[in-house]
Amino acid sequence: MFKNIPVIAIEEHYWDRELFSKITGQEGIRGDALLNRLYDLGDLRLKEMDEAGVDMQVLSLGAPGSQKLKADIAVDIAKGANDRLAEAVARHPKRFAGFACLPTEVPEAAARELERAVKHLGFKGAMIHGMTNGIFHDDERFWCIYEMAEKLDVPIYFHPSFPNKDVSALYYDKYAPDFPQVVRAAWGYTVETATQAIRLILSRLFEKHPNFKVILGHFGETLPFQLWRIDQALRRPGAAPMDFRGTFCKNFYITTSGHFSTPALIASMMEMGMDHIMFAIDWPFVPNKPGMDWLQTLQISNEDMTKMLSGNSKRLLKL
Repeated sequence: MFKNIPVIAIEEHYWDRELFSKITGQEGIRGDALLNRLYDLGDLRLKEMDEAGVDMQVLSLGAPGSQKLKADIAVDIAKGANDRLAEAVARHPKRFAGFACLPTEVPEAAARELERAVKHLGFKGAMIHGMTNGIFHDDERFWCIYEMAEKLDVPIYFHPSFPNKDVSALYYDKYAPDFPQVVRAAWGYTVETATQAIRLILSRLFEKHPNFKVILGHFGETLPFQLWRIDQALRRPGAAPMDFRGTFCKNFYITTSGHFSTPALIASMMEMGMDHIMFAIDWPFVPNKPGMDWLQTLQISNEDMTKMLSGNSKRLLKL
């Protein structure tokens, strides 16, 4: 509890051992201390939540999730991971909830798995990481997943993953040896995920599915701060009609994950309103304490604090 307000953190990660045994490359390599936390769905996680004052975590796979699995194994691996997460949530139902992983390499099966995860496992939506084997998720092959999410009235959380290897080579390789996080959280993740969100809107997905809801972490991957300029530029002569800002503010929700900045919060509140901002920490990639300490510095109303810490997530995720 924070000043008698329940604290629900909604971008808190874990790894599934079977799924990540199939992941190759840098995204499957983590230090021992981080791995201990990623694989823990019990005592260590709960201890650190209690020490910080976090009442509930909404659990989701860490990057790259299930988006790099090949079609021949993706469905079975994702189902198994979701079943195991559901068992962990059932052991601590007042402390944990879950986002499903989806076998997006097989979109129709992914839509069915989302339905199963929500209706039968009690999950609150799903998380998708980066691209599916190099394909952005605005591609219409994936729209059946969003149709199902709209039907179930659950959101999809679009989370970063590694940039496309050609983009990474052109943009980041020069500096990555000295500053490895420039490819990840420092900048590469933001560019990829913001681009994904922009493409979703430009695809006119939300015209066909006006009640589909998207969550973005890290204060919306900079998009709340760019809304005016993006919207104005897209309306210049010669462009097709597009209400980018209106769509973003209606259909998108953002979280504080790994970005404990008061100016970023105030800018987001002014652009989107507090009803679309939710608390997250990004554990264990970011420790609980910096996020909880940041809350102590905020000078916002009790009503707004309640919305951010748990009110909005309770409403959106039906917690």
